[in-house]
Amino acid sequence: MSAGLVGYSSSEEEEKEEEEEEVGVARGEIAQGTPRGASAGRPRLPVPEGLPGDPDPDEVVSEDSAQHGGRVRGFAHERGNWATHVYLPCRVEEEFLELLELLVSHARTYVSSLAAADEFHLSLSQCVVLRYHWIEPFVRSLRERLASFHRFFCVADQVKVYTNQNKTRTFIGLEVSAGHFQLLELVSEVDRVLEEFDLPTFYKDPSFHISLAWCVGDMSGKLEGQCLRELQDIVDGFEDSALLLRIQWEQIRCKSGNKYFSFPLR
Repeated sequence: MSAGLVGYSSSEEEEKEEEEEEVGVARGEIAQGTPRGASAGRPRLPVPEGLPGDPDPDEVVSEDSAQHGGRVRGFAHERGNWATHVYLPCRVEEEFLELLELLVSHARTYVSSLAAADEFHLSLSQCVVLRYHWIEPFVRSLRERLASFHRFFCVADQVKVYTNQNKTRTFIGLEVSAGHFQLLELVSEVDRVLEEFDLPTFYKDPSFHISLAWCVGDMSGKLEGQCLRELQDIVDGFEDSALLLRIQWEQIRCKSGNKYFSFPLR
């Protein structure tokens, strides 16, 4: 059985179409980003200064899935709402890309429509929706809570098949087999920030992973079983895979719309 995708949904690649990033709202919920205790009757707070980009961009976003490789938006685009995602960016070596090519090439013998990822990360949150004027306090709270964390290693060497919440996309990923405890500690702090803003927290039993490839539709039945075993054999037999898939995390990143915020680990 394929695992439910951690931190991804059909809106991920829509973020990528607006800026080329892959995140989504989990369980189909649309969080409006109103902090706990805020009242609808209160006047709107002034827009803070010092954030990159326009406070309310005028871009026209296409809802035609044919223009997005068949991907379907998980929540409607609404002006002033900013899809926000917290994650660990992964820098990869040339050897990792060689392994990726082997895996995707082999998996395409089962599902020809698979597309290789061009950026790699590990999610620490679902994708949530913030109003523009809450981005600055949200990022400030994240920075305070994450300031004490040190760099650490993870091993991501277990091939796994994932689907998004509504089964419109399937992913092949490398699941973390070592470093789970440190990741849970990070998620705990990120969750506290999300709770401050009444936003959905992360999954209770997350499968931390790095996505390698994706395709439209639920193709888990074709990719699991024999294909999955063969992909794992490729990983296990790849030269220096134990060292290659031992990843040091050096920073945490938050993406909100077209804005990026970095939080270096000590």
